[in-house]
Amino acid sequence: MAGKFVLPELPFKQDALEPAISKEIVDIHYNKHHKAYVDKLNEALKAQGKALEADKPDVPELIKQQKQVQFNAGGHINHSLFWKNLAPFDSHETHINEAAPTLAPAIKKQWGSIEAFVKAFEENLLAVQGSGWGWLVSAEPRGELSIVSAKDQDPITDAVPLVGVDMWEHAYYLQYKNDKKAYAKAIWKVINWKEAEKRYVGEKKDDAPKI
Repeated sequence: MAGKFVLPELPFKQDALEPAISKEIVDIHYNKHHKAYVDKLNEALKAQGKALEADKPDVPELIKQQKQVQFNAGGHINHSLFWKNLAPFDSHETHINEAAPTLAPAIKKQWGSIEAFVKAFEENLLAVQGSGWGWLVSAEPRGELSIVSAKDQDPITDAVPLVGVDMWEHAYYLQYKNDKKAYAKAIWKVINWKEAEKRYVGEKKDDAPKI
């Protein structure tokens, strides 16, 4: 391997999202779950390298490890974007009209109002079955907007991910138990619209982690 994936630093203090998301959840989500994706991704890549180094490449092992690479790389990409998607509770970055002067009008044009967009996005989140993510995406920088969902840790690869919300139970259960609706409503107080604006206007062309 030319290098290893590493756990990125959080862009905020672990208690900065309270009361929307507790310090305990951030700690476990980041230091346990996200770290596990990084560690398992590196392990799978190392195992693939060994399988290729054999006199006769171990194809079944390569296929087995590729599944691990896909799942854990997706988890690493999604979470790396997710942390940047969040900002301290009720901070300037969380006020869409101030923080996203280009994206906010585009959302209003697409859905009629911010309130209508929020309602549609929350409905999409609550429709996620099992584990997955809800995303606001753009077809291209400053392009058409849409709300999509992704299963498990599948990353967004065919559009620009602007805002992503983790709907795996580890993202909310310690605080909200099985009340996903309360979590979906609370998270708006910590969405970083300034970051979403940068992605939408094309200031961040490649935000995915690299080796």
